[in-house]
Amino acid sequence: MAFCMIKPTVWIQTGVVIIYGNSFDAAPHNHHAIQIIWPQENSLCKLTMPRQNDISGLTIIDSKAEHQLQMSAGWILLVEPKSDLGQELSSKLAGQAFKTFGPYFSTAIKPPTKTEEIGKLLSPLFQQLTLTKQSLFNNMLFNNPSTVKDQRIQQLLTQLNECLHGDCIKPANWRAAEVASQLAISESRFLHLFREELGIAWRPYLLWRRMICALQAIINNTSATDAAHLAGFSDSAHLSRTFRKTFGMSIRQSLTLFK
Repeated sequence: MAFCMIKPTVWIQTGVVIIYGNSFDAAPHNHHAIQIIWPQENSLCKLTMPRQNDISGLTIIDSKAEHQLQMSAGWILLVEPKSDLGQELSSKLAGQAFKTFGPYFSTAIKPPTKTEEIGKLLSPLFQQLTLTKQSLFNNMLFNNPSTVKDQRIQQLLTQLNECLHGDCIKPANWRAAEVASQLAISESRFLHLFREELGIAWRPYLLWRRMICALQAIINNTSATDAAHLAGFSDSAHLSRTFRKTFGMSIRQSLTLFK
């Protein structure tokens, strides 16, 4: 089966990966992230799980559900199941491995040229799914401390962002109890505040941040072993296993998307 190859446009932030382009899974696979498929109008889209289904619209695939996707053009979102957005998506599935919600959108679906356009372009997706968490999606996408009300959580995010924009290093204090002590609040209060402000629990948030740090280090020509150690993984194999478990691909495979 032939596809007109579209150079993928990819965004990865804590709790969400967004890809615009086409997709061809060579083999059935599964991953921790919940997957949203939004095919472009008149796009060929087939989903095998385990039998082949022709997809005619917006579709959610549950976490760890084995599948194989063929799509000629459209959007793919990978969402952390333990985030508020992921839990809302899971509730829409109502125990099913996948579910399709309505037809293609007739409006033009195009790749955004700037990150700021993504929220606007994906608004119809939230409307079609009748989701209430678009504000949390925007928080995950932009990862902007200024959108957070609590100054202590702002301070923490600012510190973590310095890693992404500079030399990636494992935070000196990253366990919840240590971070809470640094912020002069109880561990339970910290975990509650963080979840309330970011829409994702601290532990999965930190894991995503560490994977992003490692990926950024490799893009910057750091060896996989050194990148794994910088991001707090025991070795490159540990990093690769974690990345594959989360996204269904190795970290090396993911580099082709970003290149």
